[in-house]
Amino acid sequence: MESRDEETPLVDDNLVVQTPKKNHARDVHILSSAFLLVFLAYGAVQNLESTLNTEDDLGTTSLGILYVSFTFFSLVASMVVRGLGSKNALVLGTTGYWLFIAANLKPSWYTMVPASVYLGFSASIIWVGQGTYLTSTARSHARDYNLHEGTVIGNFNGEFWGLFASHQFVGNLISLALLKDGTEGSTSGTTLLYVVFLCSMTLGTILMCFLTKKNDEAEGGLPDSSVSLYSNMVSLSKSVITPLFDVRMLLVIPLIAYSGLQQAFVWAEFTKDVVTPALGESGVGGAMAVYGAFDAICSLAAGRLTSGPTSITLIVSGGAFIQAIVFLWLLLEYRLTSGVLGIVYPLLMAAILGIGDGVFNTQLNALLGILFKHDPEGAFAQLKVWQSASIAVVFFLSSYISLKAMLLIMLAALCLSYAGFLFLTLKVEKAFSSSSS
Repeated sequence: MESRDEETPLVDDNLVVQTPKKNHARDVHILSSAFLLVFLAYGAVQNLESTLNTEDDLGTTSLGILYVSFTFFSLVASMVVRGLGSKNALVLGTTGYWLFIAANLKPSWYTMVPASVYLGFSASIIWVGQGTYLTSTARSHARDYNLHEGTVIGNFNGEFWGLFASHQFVGNLISLALLKDGTEGSTSGTTLLYVVFLCSMTLGTILMCFLTKKNDEAEGGLPDSSVSLYSNMVSLSKSVITPLFDVRMLLVIPLIAYSGLQQAFVWAEFTKDVVTPALGESGVGGAMAVYGAFDAICSLAAGRLTSGPTSITLIVSGGAFIQAIVFLWLLLEYRLTSGVLGIVYPLLMAAILGIGDGVFNTQLNALLGILFKHDPEGAFAQLKVWQSASIAVVFFLSSYISLKAMLLIMLAALCLSYAGFLFLTLKVEKAFSSSSS
């Protein structure tokens, strides 16, 4: 007995000390809530630009400049995010939105244009940082808990985009409550509204500071001064150009561009040519609240149903189909009517367009996260380059193009982008699946 006791080790060699698993879902909750606080303010102000800052089309032109800036800065955003790390990029990115709201307190060409240009830079890094951070978090969660990666990416994107999409609902309700119609077409309560929105953005920025820095970004930071300018330029050119040599990216780009077109169509054309004639300017907030509510619900549902390329194909097909119905309805059948139907029809269209936007937001982000594991920064930079470019085009052309012409463009873009997407999922995805299995 004594010998057996002596042979018994004080510490069991077979005992494995397990480190506690990180709660990655916490970071998704924080990220989603922070974006809601920031964008409930920005989204509502963006919807009001074309109605409040009407002198010399200051509001619409500022948004056009913003998205042109967004497009160009998105070309370098992936390199900036790699240098800063996605968490730091997220925090820095909020400053541009704060400055843009502040500029609206004293709107002029001297305040709005610089704020719009800087917001283009801020938006580029915050969105590339968001896509990179969310994908990295989902992969870490799937690895730590031995879960299917595609399902986790879909679930995390569903939660983020569901909460994010609700910013249209919350922000427009705040605008509806605080803004009052004044005399001679003026609007009162704008200063109070902007102050409330600045407070909301400040809370969102503070919340982002509590995000966990990812281990795979531990080596991130500002580039070493010893790195030559030539090396930086080579790295930049690779991040911008290399994805364009990937046939999968080339087939996704049309759908990315369409997702931007359909968003800008709602902001610039639908509210002006469909909602305002039927419900008046005071009804724009209500219609956009319906749009945001259904966008949020669809984002949550679509994210939960996403498990891989096959489910993405089915969900995108549904979103494309219902948006095509709205475009054909407006083009062929819709007429301005009075009574209950005159109120119901624009709200129904807003709900359907919100469902489609929820589909494209969740599925494009999930698809890029699944297909481009080796370069998520570059993939999400391409997403924002093509989205923001298409949005800028709509804002600059909105004053010169009719609703009918825009609807024809939307239908053509939808058919072209959906055809490329189907080719990707039916042909290229087979090779991807076999190589990953």
